Amino acid sequence: MGSGDMELAEAVQAVRDELMSAAAQGAGSDVTFKVGPIALEFTVELRKDARARGGIRAFVVSGETDAGISRTRTHRVSLTLEPVLADGTPVLISDDDEGDVSGLAGAGPL
Repeated sequence: MGSGDMELAEAVQAVRDELMSAAAQGAGSDVTFKVGPIALEFTVELRKDARARGGIRAFVVSGETDAGISRTRTHRVSLTLEPVLADGTPVLISDDDEGDVSGLAGAGPL
């Protein structure tokens, strides 16, 4: 695995982290945004990995990948995510709770 490789799960986590950051930055705002469906599209490379449970892992392919290094087969993966809190309520980009994102999955100190 190269130093710039990112697993698909890491890419989705990065989107989650950005949503949490946006919620915190919008604290106290008079204008709120309900987060709707988020459509993501990635080009991934599937690789066999003896350490992975299923033996195959998906890595997001960067547009900067040097085609001369190796020839691999890539696949396009599309995901649609609908962010909600643990209780099922929609995520807001602004909140009267001074940016409290504790209800978001994986929320930690910002």
